Amino acid sequence: MSGSLPRQRFVLDTSLFITEEIRRGDESLETAALRLLDLVATARLDLNMSCYMPPSIHDELAAMLRDRDVDDEVFSRLDTWVVRKSPDRYGVTIPANIVYDFIDEMSDRVDRGLRVSEEAIREVEQLGPEDLTTDDPNEYMTAADRVLSNMRDKYRRALRQGVLDSREDFDLLVLARELDAGVVTEDRGIISWADEFGLRYVRGSQFPTLLEEYLRATGADGV
Repeated sequence: MSGSLPRQRFVLDTSLFITEEIRRGDESLETAALRLLDLVATARLDLNMSCYMPPSIHDELAAMLRDRDVDDEVFSRLDTWVVRKSPDRYGVTIPANIVYDFIDEMSDRVDRGLRVSEEAIREVEQLGPEDLTTDDPNEYMTAADRVLSNMRDKYRRALRQGVLDSREDFDLLVLARELDAGVVTEDRGIISWADEFGLRYVRGSQFPTLLEEYLRATGADGV
């Protein structure tokens, strides 16, 4: 069957395996990952569909899976059915307009981050001496600590939410552009920039269902 179907490629992000959206019922992360990798294996054998992952993403995912004490079988299937490939960073061209938009967005985000910091400083300025300490043994944060904690959350959202913020994310997009592949992720920043790169993308939560539907439509066994 594989020879009669057009070749499809997907580049997988860490978030695909970590999101709870791919789990069914009370499935553990390990069980869901094994089921997903079984689907990837069947799709590769029966549908001429290949899944790839940059080494940087693979290392990131492996570290997360080890932290969650998943069985070695997950790593074995991952290494068997998901191809590790470094993106061609020198050969893949990126339109100058994309870089221009990225610089423009980061400049805007820095301004937003500064405003968040300024607001936090003004809040701290309004606090009295009693707000800088706590007499309650069960309360470890002072009013000033809470202002700073809120500032960190707002600052992180202002600068990082919905934007490319790591080399791993960039590797994913460059590899997908190189292979003319679809991107599979739950990361909103990657999805946004996949649009900029002119790439197809699939939400990670929808990917197992997509594979099942492809297999069902072609009459493949095992679904």
